[in-house]
Amino acid sequence: MTPRLPRWLSRAPLIAVLWLLLTGFAPPEVALSQLPPEAAQTLALIRQGGPFPYRRDGIVFQNRERRLPEQPRGYYREYTVPTPGLDHRGARRIVAGSGPANDVRRSGEYWYTGDHYRSFRRIKE
Repeated sequence: MTPRLPRWLSRAPLIAVLWLLLTGFAPPEVALSQLPPEAAQTLALIRQGGPFPYRRDGIVFQNRERRLPEQPRGYYREYTVPTPGLDHRGARRIVAGSGPANDVRRSGEYWYTGDHYRSFRRIKE
């Protein structure tokens, strides 16, 4: 005889979908103080407009994975968060939204990814 799942557990997929719809797929938040110190340094560079240590810092982030709120192309820019001991850019990034003033330096819209865009957390200051 096959054991039956509890009734509430059989509804878990529906509950998960409803939760995602109600929350708007918003990425979780993280305090800047909880991130690696290099993230705070990168954020400071973004706010002052550079100079940036990597040639590709500031390029358009296209949000192909659709993990961030949908915005027009060019809204998001990506910046490298250095990883000590690596001789390449690594996986850590801050993605900055342009905001209403179209200025990543003052938008307050910053997301951190430590796994090369598989997940994001909005930086809370």
